[in-house]
Amino acid sequence: MKNFKNIAVVLFLALSAVFITSGQAAAQKDVFDGVETALRVGAAKDLARHFDSKVSLSFADEKATDYSKTQAEFVMKNFFSKNPPTGFSYNFPTPSESVKKDKRYVIGTYTHRNGSYTVLIRVKDAGGKFLIHSIDFIKD
Repeated sequence: MKNFKNIAVVLFLALSAVFITSGQAAAQKDVFDGVETALRVGAAKDLARHFDSKVSLSFADEKATDYSKTQAEFVMKNFFSKNPPTGFSYNFPTPSESVKKDKRYVIGTYTHRNGSYTVLIRVKDAGGKFLIHSIDFIKD
């Protein structure tokens, strides 16, 4: 009987860990999917839904600047108006690879009619929800 209780406790803990981990993986994948769509169409408002309260943004060779969520949305809106997107895709790791390996970043390519940027997006866990804490646009 004592062994049964021990087995039941271990099984309960293992199942709890699986559900918690799968919930975090889904949240992480959701942010990467939403970011991909927002960058592909240049939707600053949709991108800002995934921002943490403070976001670090850098463009080309400029130094990174920290913005509030609202300020960062306006900065991205300005960036999109000056560099309208023709596409965006992830290069490494893919969002599903990132989730499997618990990576907190993805690298992609943002294309516009005058060229492209390599984009490094970093996220962090904010109470079970993954939010962007930095985006770096590196001129190709």
